[in-house]
Parts: sequence; C-alpha cells; structure tokens
Amino acid sequence: MEALCFLRVVKCLMSLYHPSCSKQHAVLQYRQVEVEQPDGMLAMKIRPYIMDLGSTNGTFINDNRIEAERYYELMEKDTIKFGNSSREYVLLHENSA
Repeated sequence: MEALCFLRVVKCLMSLYHPSCSKQHAVLQYRQVEVEQPDGMLAMKIRPYIMDLGSTNGTFINDNRIEAERYYELMEKDTIKFGNSSREYVLLHENSA
C-alpha cells in the first residue's frame, strides 16, 4: 500500500510551507475495499483515507478537525486543510465537474 505524506520538510512529495504545520503532519493513503453496488453485487474499489499524525495544529476535513492517529475516508469534493494555513485541498475524481 502506498501513501502520500504531508510534511513540513523540503524532501517530500507534498510539502507544507506553513509555520503552523508539523514536520510530520498527515498521511493520505489509498485502500482497496469492498463496496456493495446497486444490484447487490460486491465490487473492489480504491478509496482515499487521511490520518493526522498527531500534529500540533490539526488536520481538517470540511472545516472539522479530525482526531489524530485515526483514518478518515475522504469523499468527492471534501476539502482538506492543515494547521492554520488558509490553503485548501479539494478531493476530485477523474469525472468531477
């Protein structure tokens, strides 16, 4: 399983350049899960999850602070914020309008 870490360091795939962000702030991970389809059949889908890594100023989904060290499933058009930064990240799918 691969993960995307949100860190306040230069050598990172997704760096957060805000003083309120922790050096190890959050992780975004994709998981394969079973989902029931409308016809009742089960299908495997890849879903994104985020976890705050015990940051000082928190991680927010849709302006709600999430509990540290617990995975939260992200839904299409959820907004994510880190610490006191005003920057928002929006989760979009390939067919999002």
